Amino acid sequence: MLSEFSLIDRYFARRARTNTRRAALGIGDDCALIAPAAGEMLAVSTDMLVEGRHFLSDVDPHALGHKALAVNLSDLAAMGAAPLGFTLAFALPKPREDWLEAFSRGLFELADRYGCELIGGDTTAGPLNLCITVFGSVRQDAALRRDAAQPGDDIWVSGTPGNARAGLGVLRGDWPQARIDGADATHFRRALEYPEPRVALGLALAGIARAALDVSDGLAGDLRHILERSHVNAEIDVDALPLSDALARLPRALQLQCALAGGDDYELCFTAAQAQRGAVEAAAQQAGVRVTRIGTITSPETAASPASAGTADAVDAQTRRTTQAWPAIAWRDASGAPLNLTLQGFDHFHAD
Repeated sequence: MLSEFSLIDRYFARRARTNTRRAALGIGDDCALIAPAAGEMLAVSTDMLVEGRHFLSDVDPHALGHKALAVNLSDLAAMGAAPLGFTLAFALPKPREDWLEAFSRGLFELADRYGCELIGGDTTAGPLNLCITVFGSVRQDAALRRDAAQPGDDIWVSGTPGNARAGLGVLRGDWPQARIDGADATHFRRALEYPEPRVALGLALAGIARAALDVSDGLAGDLRHILERSHVNAEIDVDALPLSDALARLPRALQLQCALAGGDDYELCFTAAQAQRGAVEAAAQQAGVRVTRIGTITSPETAASPASAGTADAVDAQTRRTTQAWPAIAWRDASGAPLNLTLQGFDHFHAD
């Protein structure tokens, strides 16, 4: 029977030692030692995957190993950071060798693609729970932050959001009336279980994009994080949303539900000045990723200016109105006509 330390050595530490070292000191000591190159900063992110909340109990362990790291690499991509290394901590009900072999293979296949070294972690017995912390490196003047969007910026999205949510719908049998054929169902499930972190695109957008994040909880919900941090609003052309051929075959209401309110896509949503359109398209071509312009950043609405208000009460009222004016997203069709859409992203404490 596998012990804790034989499990770690056989499936994780031994494999990590065969990779090119990115850390000054990796697995085998109380702490790993890691430092970015001169003039760069460490980018650090942590994501937890919990059975029953983020993945189903019968998920392919190879796919789970891939996704556990992919969702963290996606955070680095959203900051324009290059991967350096990661730690892995997990609880496991039973140390099944076939499960561990498949999980670690999926994990390291993706880690090897991005030169991201396993540098430490922990394991214990318990309900299946995976937690990865990833470390990256980004130039001090090039990090893509959520608080940098400006009125007039274009809003872009990579790939074709919505496929992962459709994959979840297929697995749960959410839409029996939709009659999704086998090839489309396979496409959707692949998107859910094997998300592709847009690391190359994030790196290519350095110095071009202003604000960025990855779409993990749904485009409608995640875009609001940029709006909140940047104190701006947005207008979105719903008809401009890029859809996969498979998603385009679903009823329109399901298309919008998946593409705007679904999660787990791990595409990038970012803003850039209109003058940078050519540079954005060139960056996308360099990264081999499709990008689509879907809207515009707008200024928060104001009802009156404090200078003309005249009284403290009027100033307070103006402040309340200005504060409540964002974040707001105006949904429109291709003609500019407003659409009455009520959309909310995934919430870990209030999800179905």
